[in-house]
Amino acid sequence: MDHSLVEALKELLFSREAQTQDDLSDSLIKKGFDVNQSKISRLLRKLGAIKVENTKGQTVYSLPREPSPPTLKTELRELILDVTANEALVVIFTSPGSASMVARMLDYAQIETDILGTVAGDDTIFVAPKSIKETKALKDEIKDLLLG
Repeated sequence: MDHSLVEALKELLFSREAQTQDDLSDSLIKKGFDVNQSKISRLLRKLGAIKVENTKGQTVYSLPREPSPPTLKTELRELILDVTANEALVVIFTSPGSASMVARMLDYAQIETDILGTVAGDDTIFVAPKSIKETKALKDEIKDLLLG
């Protein structure tokens, strides 16, 4: 599955503006993706998308606030919701309950990476870089490591 397509679809779902699968399809086509309604339908099902009422009172597609728990066949990349950074830290958002496991994996890879250390909650990980001059590079390294 095209990871960039999934990320673009998640971004659209988080915006809570698409009322139909055709809205999602049109938006993704404008972003350069080759999709159709049936592909959108499969992706929505895989992501666990739901219909909710947005702040304008419209019924729209969105992602649930809390993703369903992982199954035995869940791949690591499916547990990662987002990887972001500021000037000092990399922050990883995971499915609930997954942060400690992902942080442990990153701690184990500490020797081979620019990671100084991690602090994990239930669904969020703070990753301290060895040097704050390398925070963006570390974010990219973590994305490659976790998301392939």
